Amino acid sequence: MKVIKYTKQHADFTQELRTRVKDYFADNKLSTFGNWEIILKTMVVVLVYLVPLGLVLSGLVTFVPLLLVCWIIMGIGMAFVGMATMHDANHGSFSKHKFVNRMLGKTLYLLGGFPPNWRFQHNTLHHGYTNVEGHDEDIASKSFLRFSPHQPLFGVQRFQHIYAWFLYSLMTISWITTKDFAGLLRYKKMDATLSAGNNFKWLLADLVFSKMIYYTLFLIVPILVIPVAWYWVLLGFLLMHQTSGLILTTVFQTAHVVPSSDYPLPDGNGELSNSWTVHQLYTTCNFAPKSRIFSWFIGGLNYQVEHHLFPNISHVHYRKIAAIVKETALKYNLPYHSNPTFLDAMKQHFRMLKALGRQPVLLTVGSR
Repeated sequence: MKVIKYTKQHADFTQELRTRVKDYFADNKLSTFGNWEIILKTMVVVLVYLVPLGLVLSGLVTFVPLLLVCWIIMGIGMAFVGMATMHDANHGSFSKHKFVNRMLGKTLYLLGGFPPNWRFQHNTLHHGYTNVEGHDEDIASKSFLRFSPHQPLFGVQRFQHIYAWFLYSLMTISWITTKDFAGLLRYKKMDATLSAGNNFKWLLADLVFSKMIYYTLFLIVPILVIPVAWYWVLLGFLLMHQTSGLILTTVFQTAHVVPSSDYPLPDGNGELSNSWTVHQLYTTCNFAPKSRIFSWFIGGLNYQVEHHLFPNISHVHYRKIAAIVKETALKYNLPYHSNPTFLDAMKQHFRMLKALGRQPVLLTVGSR
């Protein structure tokens, strides 16, 4: 992976924004970490995930349609745990205590993922180089999906706005099968530091063991315990992952792969045209800022602009600091993108997928 740099332009904007946000917390005597709200939220989303599992394992639910509904609810809970708890914890913003963040970051194991991979892919690559081709793996080139105008264009992608949603539903199925293994090998070749003090062999052993435990708890035990044919349990397991995958992928992609987003390329010296802070404004878009309940369950990820600018601040504060971010950005004539509803965000993402499936490859530095 080539090293790229950000310019030092707009240092005054960056300084003022960070000062104003810092003053907000100081003036209101608030911690930047999570509070009682995130603790309550964690308890709720974990219950949404695990109570249906308890019901099916107890034998209280044997009617197959109702059984499948329980698995779908588990998929919803799975996504909520990922967004409302795991996400903050792996950013180190859930609690001021590092031990708590480490422990709750491990909830990703319960979703079938691998925390060391996720932290590098998300915190380092996605946040560090949002929408930068060859760096941000969230927009990495795939045969059937094109998320950047700088990627090769294939004929089948002309219809990606139609079939992408099904592929999104396979995201966590990819986690539990091949993605984490491929990612670990890829990061080894990159000489990436995934976990302090742990070498590749230890990480590989951790990955294999965690997958074995996951399959045992969420697939093998249910097949052995639930008094229905095994294929119904397997179907339920797949429905859980498809539900979770569709929710998670849609929430994240509607924040970056939309018509308002830029896809800048570094110049010949490996430098991007904006500072890191301003880069986040050009590549990120909020949605549904007035939907308080929706925001509560998805871990404030509708405030993606605030999250990308301040990833070490817990999401419970994003709604409050959003006004500061917007006001400061507009003061410096910088963009502040936001879609009024989640449905609008999905429509914009649909439009962008359709456009990317048709437009030619762009190679111009800084082009979208």
